[in-house]
Amino acid sequence: MPEWLDVVVRALLFVVVLFLITKWLGKKQLSELSFFEYVTGITIGSIAGEVVMGLEKNMFNGIIGILIFASMPFLAGLISLKSKVFRDFIEGRATVFIKDGKIMEDNLKKEKYTTDELLELLRKKDVFQVADVEFALLEPTGELSVLLKKENQPLTPKDVNLNVASIKEPQSVIMDGEILDEPLSTIGRSRNWLKTELEKLGVTIENVFLGQVDSYGQLTVDLFDDKLQVPSPQEKPLVFAAMKKCQADLELFALGTESTEAKQMYSENSKKLQEAIDKLSPILKS
Repeated sequence: MPEWLDVVVRALLFVVVLFLITKWLGKKQLSELSFFEYVTGITIGSIAGEVVMGLEKNMFNGIIGILIFASMPFLAGLISLKSKVFRDFIEGRATVFIKDGKIMEDNLKKEKYTTDELLELLRKKDVFQVADVEFALLEPTGELSVLLKKENQPLTPKDVNLNVASIKEPQSVIMDGEILDEPLSTIGRSRNWLKTELEKLGVTIENVFLGQVDSYGQLTVDLFDDKLQVPSPQEKPLVFAAMKKCQADLELFALGTESTEAKQMYSENSKKLQEAIDKLSPILKS
C-alpha cells in the first residue's frame, strides 16, 4: 500500500474511533469537562494524531491527515442536511430530564448526570426549585432547555391583553466620533437633526464614542469620558406629560361650562384622549 494511502486509511479509521468514543462518553463531554476528562481528551487526540501522521517527517503526509480530519465534519454536515436519520445519529437527540414537573431518573442515568448536576444546570437558568419546572430537556449540545410552569412564567403584555408597538433594531449613527450617514438615511434623519439632538443633550460629536437611535427616534450616546453624565432623552416623558395635561384640561372645561353641547363634546374628547394615553403609556413611560 502506498504511504499516502496508508495515511488516508489511518485518518478515516481514527475519525470513526474517536467519534464512537465521544458518543459513548455522552453529551456531558460537550458541555463541561472535569480535569480528568480534559486530560483524557487531550491524550486520546494526541495518540490518534501520532498514529495517523507519525509515519515519518513528511509534510505532505501531515497535510493529508489534517485535510482528512477537516473534511469529515464538513461532509457530515452536508449529509445531515439531506438525511434526518443521519443527523440524529451524528448530532444526537434531545433527552427529557423533567416532564410534567417530575424528574426522569432513567434519562439522568443514561446521560451520566447526577441530581446535583441537574440542579446546577437549573440554577444557571435562574431556576432553584424543580417543582417550578413543567418540562426540561438536555439538548444535543449539552445545554439544558427549561419550560417553567404557567404560573411561574414571567408576565408578558399578551397575558394582560396589552398591545405594544413592535421594536426595530437600533441604528448606530455615531461611532468613534464620526457620523455614519447610511444608518441616518435608513431611519430618515439628517445630520442637522442629529446635531440638534446632540445640542439637547449638551454634547458634541467629537466626544461621542457611540450614538444610537432606537425605533422610537430617540438618540442615546456613550461618551469617551465615562465620568461625564448625559441626561436621559426627554421627548417621550414630555409628550406623555403634555397628553395628560390636555386630558385634564378637557375635564376641567367640561366641568366649567354651562353649555350641555360643549360639556358633552369636552367629555367625549377627554375619554378619547384617555384611551390614547392608556394605549401609549407603556411606550411613553419606557
